[in-house]
Amino acid sequence: MEFLGKKIFFTVFLAILVLVAAFSLMAFITYHKSYSKYFINTSPTKVNAAKPSSSEQLPQKLANPPAVLKIAYMTGWSAGSKNYINYLQSLFKTAQINAVVIDVKDYSGVVSYKTGAAKAKEYKAYWPEISDIDALVNKLHNQGVYVIGRVVVFEDPVLAKNRPDLAIYDTSKTQEATKPVVWKNNDGLSWVDPASKEVWDYNIAIAKDAAEHGFDEINFDYVRFPTDGNAGSMGFPVWDNKTQKSTIIKNFFQKLRESLPNIKISADIFGQTTTNTDDMGIGQIFENTLSYFDYVCPMVYPSHYADGFDGFLNPADHPYQIISCALGSAVTRRQSYASAHNLDQRTLAKIRPWLQDFNLGAVYDAPMVTAEIKAVTDTTGNDFSGFMLWSPSNIYTAGAIAK
Repeated sequence: MEFLGKKIFFTVFLAILVLVAAFSLMAFITYHKSYSKYFINTSPTKVNAAKPSSSEQLPQKLANPPAVLKIAYMTGWSAGSKNYINYLQSLFKTAQINAVVIDVKDYSGVVSYKTGAAKAKEYKAYWPEISDIDALVNKLHNQGVYVIGRVVVFEDPVLAKNRPDLAIYDTSKTQEATKPVVWKNNDGLSWVDPASKEVWDYNIAIAKDAAEHGFDEINFDYVRFPTDGNAGSMGFPVWDNKTQKSTIIKNFFQKLRESLPNIKISADIFGQTTTNTDDMGIGQIFENTLSYFDYVCPMVYPSHYADGFDGFLNPADHPYQIISCALGSAVTRRQSYASAHNLDQRTLAKIRPWLQDFNLGAVYDAPMVTAEIKAVTDTTGNDFSGFMLWSPSNIYTAGAIAK
């Protein structure tokens, strides 16, 4: 009996440990969902099935969108959180923010709500992080808030898993062409071939569905070839390795415009594209965006510039100067492009940059973020179209954007 008693005690004790570990893991995952792939590498956790939409009619676009958009980014997980939405409400009351970017499809390839896009449904590529997308869009529109849906395009582990024949594959590990081993970057994430028309159509279908749910604009990110990982072992099932990468990406831009003619669209590009004249090995050339998008959004985070850029040992310490340099070049190149092609600048994409609201390379407090915003307004002048704030925690520096 003594042995049996000890055995029962040990069994109960072990069960308690397992439960504690499980709850701890759930708490850890939930806490980290608001962070971007730039800072951690985690996969979304499946949640309960989505509730049916409470809206009898699909949301309409915002009737009178702001002329100058001051935008805060949030993940699908944040958008689906009641606590975060409460925080957002307070932000609208106290800050200049009048627009939001919500992840429609994020770095993991997961769509954040129950999409109607056929292939995404077939591949079960959505998890209902946002249980009622129509109610959320309506709620934001009722407050005069402009709603942008972000679609991460060519970094897509979900599509790569379901369609390895469309994925960039690892030539060092693939033995048979019919059994490709999917290539992964330094974060362990897989990409699909940027030259694949099927990949283009897959993302366009997701974008169209988001637009049908009232999103005022679709923002396309990761519209490029991979930048990190073992580039020498990348194999492409569609790209011929001869056509210039910039041509592939430009053709995709054109396809987006042709497929989404009545939808406002924007493209995120590396900040360095405004000062580099090559495609940086990823296919992005600043001028190639101008005729196809409503907004071009260079990610001019000072922390992402190499030491020594524009003569600064640590660019992150000099937000005003770095952003002024980057956007000054963009403004000049946009003017030159219009002149060279005999175009009215008003027909070209407006410049609306992403700004840094996170600590990397330097502490980004209110004066630092304010300096970034001032650099945008000073450099773009009468063509100032707004800015987009990126914070991986989705919490923003109130002092920099106070009304």
